[in-house]
Amino acid sequence: MSDMDAARAARRQSWIDNGERYGLIVAWLAVILVFGILRPTTFLSWANFSTIFGSQAILVVLTLGLIVPLTAGDYDLSIAGNLTLSSMTIAVLNVYFHWPILLAVFAALAVGLLIGAINAFIVLYFRINSLIVTLGMGTFIHGITLWISNSNTISGIDFSIAQAVIVTRLFGIPLAFYYALLVAAIIWYVFTYTSAGQRLLFVGRGREVARLSGIRVDQVRAITFLVSGVLGAVAGILFVGTLGAADPNSGLSYLLPAFAAAFLGATSITPGRFNPIGSVIAVYFLVTGITGLSILGISTFVQDLFYGGALVVAVALSQVVRGRQERLS
Repeated sequence: MSDMDAARAARRQSWIDNGERYGLIVAWLAVILVFGILRPTTFLSWANFSTIFGSQAILVVLTLGLIVPLTAGDYDLSIAGNLTLSSMTIAVLNVYFHWPILLAVFAALAVGLLIGAINAFIVLYFRINSLIVTLGMGTFIHGITLWISNSNTISGIDFSIAQAVIVTRLFGIPLAFYYALLVAAIIWYVFTYTSAGQRLLFVGRGREVARLSGIRVDQVRAITFLVSGVLGAVAGILFVGTLGAADPNSGLSYLLPAFAAAFLGATSITPGRFNPIGSVIAVYFLVTGITGLSILGISTFVQDLFYGGALVVAVALSQVVRGRQERLS
């Protein structure tokens, strides 16, 4: 191959790589452009974007919680149940037992950590597939949530949590958005610049190879479940602050969108790898599309169609991208 042909091939490969890396951002901007043309007054208003950014912080944190065990090759299907139980813990302790809201929040974080520890113990001690364990745990947690709430929504929670999450705004956007970005920044830093993040990536690529290389694979996997549990609880705290109440059922609806965003995000920024920046972009890409369709008057069932279809497409794309990355490496 001549130098000219090699240079041409390198440029073509560079275009392909950049297309994969930034394609989701371009698609997101295209969606904004299309709906902005169709409904410029409503869709392009700052109030609309403020609502999109602020209200979806729960989904962002839940997605970030998912990608930590996913990076190690594990699933946490209990994370949405964790969200509802953590939020209900705050409501029950604050409203029924008159705990200060700060103590109730710490109790919710402890509940999330406990759920993560139980998942890790069952998966690693009994060597059961994480998909089965966390699916069962999620159902079990939901039963506990219905039990302690008597299947009722609990309102009357201390207003200070809503003040700290959704009422107080910076540049017109609720603080919940910035909390979610902070979580994303921490995970990005750990994934990119720490030895713990590198070990996690190594475990995800091949557990047996990682074990032979001296990495404590079970320890790494256990930590991912603990982190996922805590982030599920953080999402529950944001859920309570956003609604001003705790609903025993609606939190479960976040699970499918979170998985769709996690896998879609794996096709962007760092293609073939679950990454926090891609996950955040994927969340807002999906939500922007749904918001635009809702403004156009499309029925609410489009949300299920959009998220379900996005999950299937995202998984397929992530597998294609990962396979290409493996061939090139």
